[in-house]
Amino acid sequence: MAMDVERRAVEAGAALQRQGWSLAVAESCTGGLLGAALTAVAGSSRYFRGGVIAYANEAKTQLLGVPAELLAREGAVSRAMAVAMARGAAQALDAGVGMGITGIAGPDGGTAAKPVGLVYVAVARGGLRGHHAGHEEHDVRELRLAGGREAVRTAAVREALDLLLECLERWT
Repeated sequence: MAMDVERRAVEAGAALQRQGWSLAVAESCTGGLLGAALTAVAGSSRYFRGGVIAYANEAKTQLLGVPAELLAREGAVSRAMAVAMARGAAQALDAGVGMGITGIAGPDGGTAAKPVGLVYVAVARGGLRGHHAGHEEHDVRELRLAGGREAVRTAAVREALDLLLECLERWT
């Protein structure tokens, strides 16, 4: 992982520990890179609950509880899907904060409406099995990333960690 990703993962871990929050992730296009970045930090077991690599649509519905109708209406790559994945990860792994990443890393799979490099990242907390009960918050970011497959995947992780840090700061 690039040094900037490692630094962000360390900062996110420190912020989660200060707040006493746990984190779970759901990844599609990044295929576990976000979880790898988070667990590269010594002591991450104190706040990182785990992750789900939900590459297939069936994994999104079966493992994360994403409604099939949402998938049919919005598609696997959408704002709503990233938020549903973030919520689903938090619920599945009983974490206070969830993250979701979905997108098209390429080189194939893009369309005019959803080109290669389109990625959505989301962070959600609250309303999750009593964590911050009754006070659900989330943020989602649409990214248009350039470069080859690995560049898109690495940039998506970096942007996801940035969004997590922004949310943790705002939610303190």
